[in-house]
Amino acid sequence: MSAPVVSVIMNCLNSSRDLREAMDSVMAQTFTDFEIVFWDNGSTDESPAIAQSYGEKVRYFKGETTVPLGAARNLALAQARGRYIAFLDCDDLWRPRKLELQTALLEADDRVGLVSTDTEIFDGRRVLKRVFAEARPERGMVFAALMERQWISMSSAMVRAQALAGLSAEGTATGLGINGGWFDESLNVCEEADVFYRIAHDWKLDHVDEALTVWRVHGTNTTFRKFGQFADETLRILEKHRSLYPGYDREHANLVLLLTRRAAFQKGVALWREGKNIEARKAVAPWKNSGRKYKIFWFASYLPGSFFDFAARLYFALPAAFRR
Repeated sequence: MSAPVVSVIMNCLNSSRDLREAMDSVMAQTFTDFEIVFWDNGSTDESPAIAQSYGEKVRYFKGETTVPLGAARNLALAQARGRYIAFLDCDDLWRPRKLELQTALLEADDRVGLVSTDTEIFDGRRVLKRVFAEARPERGMVFAALMERQWISMSSAMVRAQALAGLSAEGTATGLGINGGWFDESLNVCEEADVFYRIAHDWKLDHVDEALTVWRVHGTNTTFRKFGQFADETLRILEKHRSLYPGYDREHANLVLLLTRRAAFQKGVALWREGKNIEARKAVAPWKNSGRKYKIFWFASYLPGSFFDFAARLYFALPAAFRR
């Protein structure tokens, strides 16, 4: 069987509730030269039967044990044969022209390493917002811009396989990339962003201005609840970049400052949620006049930790520009 143009990576763990709708959205694509590399991470529900019911387009694999998502993505990537790689989480959806329009942009410029699309955020009943509604992403060599505002959702990304191969070589040379240098398995909440950043450092990015990806969210936003992890992994990424890219502190002094400040805010939020108000203010003290969100947090941190959930909902209801 000849290799397809696009490999669609689907990682699954007990996703039967939304899986058929997700797979139907792949099968409805106007661009049809694709395979689905379906990696079952130990499902005990109907997901395996659903996946295998879609016929020869699906190459089904099942891991021996359940592993973290970054590791599962690496295992699936090792099976991909396409020159372009797209990712679809099993509860998300694609509009019919997604693969067609992304493939066209990658074919038009061999220096483009990643193409994203606009994304609708969906709660299962209605569209809550569109990611590019407030500000469109930048095109070209936009490493710094992406670090400042990560706009790529996993299910919206299509990546040139050659760009991923570069990450593999990079990881082998430095020892920083675990399992081929694709998704860093030492990261648990920033592993996707880490891959996008490293591609953007060496390749152009492009995007489709149409909302061709539908990102399904479940319940309340949990980002704040993971801010302790985000703080640690933000600093891990900073140290990785310093090791990978000689002269990083000199060339990207603004990014070093940005990531250090971002990690301090994330740490402060985590401490406040734990009821450690004084420690939270100490964490952000050097940056309390750096922007609106730091000032808002400074005053919020005088409230008991029991106000955390209310503050989180209020924060995420604010326009993105106000939260920077």
